[in-house]
Amino acid sequence: MQKVLNREIKELITAYPEVGRVLEEYGIGCAPCSVGSCLLKDVVGIHNLDPQKEATLMYRIEKAIYPDRKISEPVVDMTRKSEPKKITYSPPVKKLVDEHVLIKRLLALIPSIVEFTESSLKVDKNLILGCVDFIRTYADKYHHMKEEDILFKYIDEKAEIIQVMYKDHDIGRGYVRQAVEGAEKNNKTQVKENLLAYRDLLTQHIKKEDEILYPWIDRQLSTTQVGEMFRKCNEADASVGDELPKKYEKFIVELEEKFLQEVTK
Repeated sequence: MQKVLNREIKELITAYPEVGRVLEEYGIGCAPCSVGSCLLKDVVGIHNLDPQKEATLMYRIEKAIYPDRKISEPVVDMTRKSEPKKITYSPPVKKLVDEHVLIKRLLALIPSIVEFTESSLKVDKNLILGCVDFIRTYADKYHHMKEEDILFKYIDEKAEIIQVMYKDHDIGRGYVRQAVEGAEKNNKTQVKENLLAYRDLLTQHIKKEDEILYPWIDRQLSTTQVGEMFRKCNEADASVGDELPKKYEKFIVELEEKFLQEVTK
């Protein structure tokens, strides 16, 4: 089994599709990953399953690979409830999680913005460019740059999960460029498709970070590194001032007042 643990996950799933299905059951979405160079042992470690779940998962993977081999099924204490692990974050990582909250508020508004755009005579260019400004300045420069310039520097940036995050950021920027082009051309379909694609991408991206990536990084940091990272994040925030997050919080509140009220009418 040690040899299996050291194989790349994409290679394993290609050779044994059942492995992909088993991983999906445990909320480990490796099958659709575009990179797939993580080792199986790293995939399991990143998701930090409780010992009982991990033992059962590894048993099922081994059975999928070696169906004719006699393998002892792990003894699972059925009387012991497997409580979901409560995620706690270090102070610098908690700052990033908190920033996700404001970004998710915009993502929640995008379907209403798209519906408004479709029902209007023409694209409300100021509305779309206002959302783009939020994305480019708050979500990207203020938030993503702290990830790319600070957080990711504390681990192996070549790790597959980090490469996936970088790729998500780049894909998101592409959707935003296309949405701007659509607004400039008064192309409602282009605006709609790219805003919704951005929403879907960032929703999954944030979920992966909050539930998988951030806890995994936190488990690897020393106390000294946590303090150093916290200082760097505070310095990055200070360089743009308190007014920037306040400005975009106000922008989101105004959007919510406009679109959420219309939904409840």
